[in-house]
This record gives sequence, structure tokens and C-alpha cells, in this order.
Amino acid sequence: MSFRVTGLSPEPFRHLFGLPDDDLARHGARRYVADGPGFPDRIEISDASPGETLLLVNYVHQPADTPYRASHAIFVRERPVTPTDLVGDLPPAMRARPLSLRAFDADGLMVDGDLVDGREAEPLIERLLADPAVAYIHAHYAKRGCYAGLIERA
Repeated sequence: MSFRVTGLSPEPFRHLFGLPDDDLARHGARRYVADGPGFPDRIEISDASPGETLLLVNYVHQPADTPYRASHAIFVRERPVTPTDLVGDLPPAMRARPLSLRAFDADGLMVDGDLVDGREAEPLIERLLADPAVAYIHAHYAKRGCYAGLIERA
């Protein structure tokens, strides 16, 4: 079964680009400068290069009005980037990390989930999407629990 991985739209974050730190703080955001690995952007779903600026923001990744409604901190690059849209493959930032894959039904209720090494995620993705009750999968970086991207049937 083919799957599609998509990153976030940059639109909800553009108003934060270039704001002074005090204004970012009023929006609950912080600016970081990547100084090594560990700064994965959620729009492009790629790791920032050292010296790039990113914004750490709280993002509601599961807006369903269920007990699974959820938000968490994510990084977005502080410059225009094109959202990832990959079919049948995972972005390198996901491959490089352990993932928590959480499968949800159309009502936003979790129906399954598991942990997997990002380099070996395809069989788990295929198994989860083979269940007709699964409408979509949220990938999270397992160590910190941050939302990584959306996985759906292609």
C-alpha cells in the first residue's frame, strides 16, 4: 500500500518570522539557532543546518475534539520553505530517528500505535494503513514526543 508523508503549511507561522524576541515570547514562541543536529523543521521535515534560525512554537497537531486532542513544541525554519509531500518514502529527518506512529480513525480516536526505528518504518506504516478503521497516522519523534508529520494513504 502506498503512503504519503506531508509537512505542515508554513502559513500559520509566517507572521512570526523576523519578530523581535519579546514579541515572539508574547506568542509563546522562541528563536533558536541550530548548532548541530536536533533541529528538525516540520514544514520541510528536514534537519536545519548549523547557523539556521528556527522558531520553537506550540502546535496543535491533533485538533480533534476527543481525549486525543494534542499539541506539543515543534521547530519551523524562520524562512520560507516548501512543505514536504513525499509518496512511498520517508524524509531523511524521520529516517534518522526512532518514531512513534499513532494511527487515528476518522473521528480522531487512536486505534493503534507502535514504536519503530525510522529506517525500518515502512512495514509498520503499511500494517497500520491496511486497517480500514485507520484514517491517518501521526508520526512523532519518539525521544522527545514532538509531532513530526502526517502519513496518509496515497
